[in-house]
Amino acid sequence: MFGDTHGDWRSTRRVVAQALDGPGDRMLIGLGDYVDRAPDDCGQGSVANALYLLGLAGRYPERVVLVKGNHELHRLIGVLPHDLPEEVDTLWGPDDERYHRILALLERGPFAAVSPSGVYFAHGGFPNPSSDGPWESLFEGSEADLALDVGWGECGASRARRGVVPPFQEADLVRFLQRSGTRLFLRGHDPDLAGRWVFGGRCLTLHTSRTYERYGGVLYARVPLDRAVDSSKSVTVERLEPSDE
Repeated sequence: MFGDTHGDWRSTRRVVAQALDGPGDRMLIGLGDYVDRAPDDCGQGSVANALYLLGLAGRYPERVVLVKGNHELHRLIGVLPHDLPEEVDTLWGPDDERYHRILALLERGPFAAVSPSGVYFAHGGFPNPSSDGPWESLFEGSEADLALDVGWGECGASRARRGVVPPFQEADLVRFLQRSGTRLFLRGHDPDLAGRWVFGGRCLTLHTSRTYERYGGVLYARVPLDRAVDSSKSVTVERLEPSDE
């Protein structure tokens, strides 16, 4: 599983080699924000990263899950910087259709995912767990509401304050985990929390882009799918070391 890559296709390729090319039944789960803010050595990295990941998802639909982040939701709620349209123009000349096709494919990803082992994956946050009914009904709200709560949700332990939605606190997360029958929340979005377990070891933030390497490194995680995940000790966080690629 990897966090925000933000056009860093070089790091994405290295994570894919670790995740999909190893032995056993493995899945690759991305936590959103595949575009914008690419490192300087990645060229038009948003385009390259997006097309590479979309190609993988098309080739391995049962093994690759691309959760969408707030940067994939730009057409619904604008985000800055948004480098993807400029990169498309640089590569192929002005053509809105190409840009909208790429973004439309990224938008097809789910807002969130849940593993059989009891882990909830999303880019930012989760819907308000106070309503009645099955927990899956929390995700039946409007796309705009889900974009705000799930795509833009900030962790209260982070110093980041984008001001789009109020940050969730530990009590909010505990209620959601209880409601959904999950035990851990793995996410991206807030780079200053990269690699840190917060809220009693229930919440982990990952970033897998060299753009934010200064916060906690270029990180990915291994999460068991074949057995219940009882605590943070069940999750292995690994660092991509510098490469000459």
